[in-house]
Amino acid sequence: MYIQARKWARMAAVGAAIAGMLNTQALYAGEFNWNDNATTTPIKHVILIIGENRSFDQVFGTFQPNPGQHVWNLLSKGIVNANGNPGPNFKDAAQWQASDMGSYSIHPQKTAAYGVLPPVNVGGTPAVAPFATAAAAAAVEPALPAASYGLLTTGGSGLAAGTLVDPRFPADLPDGPYDITHYLSYDDYTASPVHRFFQMWQEADCDLSTASAANPSGCQKDLFAWVEASVGAGSNGASQPSDYAEDGHHEGAISMGFYNVAAGDVSYFDELAHEYALSDNYHQAVMGGTGANHIAIGYGTAIYYAGANGRPATPPSNQIENPDAQSGTNNFYTQDGYSGGSYVDCSDPSAPGVSSIRNYLSKLPYPVFRHGDCAPGAYYLVNNYNPGYLGTGAPAPLGANDFTVPPTRQQNLGLLLSRHHISWGYYGEGWAHGTETGENSTYCNICNPFLYSTQIMTNPRLRANLHGIRALYTAIAQSSLPAVTIVKPDGYLDGHPASSKFDLFEAFCQKIIDQVKANPTLWANTAIFITVDEGGGYYDSGYIQPVDFFGDGTRIPLLVVSRFSRGVGMVHTYADHVSFDKFVEANWRLPPISGRSRDNLPNPVTAPGNPYVPVNGPAIGNLMTMFRFDQR
Repeated sequence: MYIQARKWARMAAVGAAIAGMLNTQALYAGEFNWNDNATTTPIKHVILIIGENRSFDQVFGTFQPNPGQHVWNLLSKGIVNANGNPGPNFKDAAQWQASDMGSYSIHPQKTAAYGVLPPVNVGGTPAVAPFATAAAAAAVEPALPAASYGLLTTGGSGLAAGTLVDPRFPADLPDGPYDITHYLSYDDYTASPVHRFFQMWQEADCDLSTASAANPSGCQKDLFAWVEASVGAGSNGASQPSDYAEDGHHEGAISMGFYNVAAGDVSYFDELAHEYALSDNYHQAVMGGTGANHIAIGYGTAIYYAGANGRPATPPSNQIENPDAQSGTNNFYTQDGYSGGSYVDCSDPSAPGVSSIRNYLSKLPYPVFRHGDCAPGAYYLVNNYNPGYLGTGAPAPLGANDFTVPPTRQQNLGLLLSRHHISWGYYGEGWAHGTETGENSTYCNICNPFLYSTQIMTNPRLRANLHGIRALYTAIAQSSLPAVTIVKPDGYLDGHPASSKFDLFEAFCQKIIDQVKANPTLWANTAIFITVDEGGGYYDSGYIQPVDFFGDGTRIPLLVVSRFSRGVGMVHTYADHVSFDKFVEANWRLPPISGRSRDNLPNPVTAPGNPYVPVNGPAIGNLMTMFRFDQR
């Protein structure tokens, strides 16, 4: 009888606990998530906020860390001074012109250094801000602190339509990085540099004949300006090189501009960096742009063009990349872009552009990661195409001219978490369950890696993990936040050059951080990771570790805001986007996403005197060094 009474007491206690958790909305995707609290650290909730298109040096190039710590950036290397002017080692960041008249090369023959940088072009810089008044902005945008809506009414260039060269910048900028806010305010809109796959490989200019102990990959990062001037972001939409030049689609030297945090720019993130943890060795996972890097976060690897059976298939010919130069041009690609190629069969050395990358990788002093890249006959997405599903779960239109990735059955982070009964959610601003895909939408569909997934998008219970931004604010206020949360601002607030400003992304993040801090229960066990998808084509002076055919790419900012990252300051452990997956897996005792994903790579081991370069490469960290868990 006593045993039976104890049994019923235990059952009653379990029932009460379940009821309580149900009342706090701990039930996700139709399953009871009993493993949410089974963590190896005090962190029970992680929030990953992903902005857009800024390299580490573009944001933190003049950052000065707390006493006793050091940072690798433009200032510490003497490339610039704290006032933004050229420093004693300014020539170390000099940009070169090159010749690439035939087959594509990641290391084209350099012809001469620039005497002065090419002109900074207007590109897509808006002449006026998107809203006339703060009240009008607040009526549309739910994701800013009340005091920040005026940022959506300021910063337009005021330039007449058709202006090609941006007169706000001088025509004789020295050959190297320059302080944007010598000429504009931090709140002004600017053009957006090119940030596509084959272009980024060229910008990095990797050549093992220049390798050193501090830079064993030999990536010189000295063709940013030339790539902008030769191929640029607009080549994808132009049928002829002359069309591209006349339309002013290239952005010239905007790629060499940086903000001066030492002079007060990026002030909110500067404050966070001094109080919490900042990595100066975190990288975009894929050379290239938004879509491919969000996919890397979701899948731990690239995704390929799939047939109806989920296996690799061949895409339409007009969707296959060809970065070889058009006849008579210097580096103007044959087929590239949103209305052209974005798939690459990197298993085929004869495919355009592939041999140059493979030849370089084969000569590295370590074997690049072979599990996740270049399966035979697979065409991988390396740039931006629409996902295979609409938010409703209906398949997106799929055809030669639709530029849509067929639905994929590859494993992803959401499926991994669901299988192990851990709650998760993707919160994209502008989400409207499938109605957000119109021309006027500011929702980023290519940023949501789960819109590509057959298993998630055809299962209403799993699809229920996709939300809008207001649902995030509700979850924070009600302590019903999932264990793993990914957050994406809309096109107004994501910090993307031209379409947004970085002060808007700072304000977007501040609202979330303030809300989490206002909930003591949540703040006690939550870590907020703040980064961007990729470097946006901006120059960066940091080390690049080639991991596989697709990357890594340039350094990007990573801040971690948590009770357990307070006082950590600078962290130098090598990491990329898949390191976030590794953190989730380490914290919740999970296996890698798949046998082909980068989260199978080891954590870095470094030699004395150089904390930036793994000696056991390829290796990426799990971000545990961003915390001090011995702090109460």
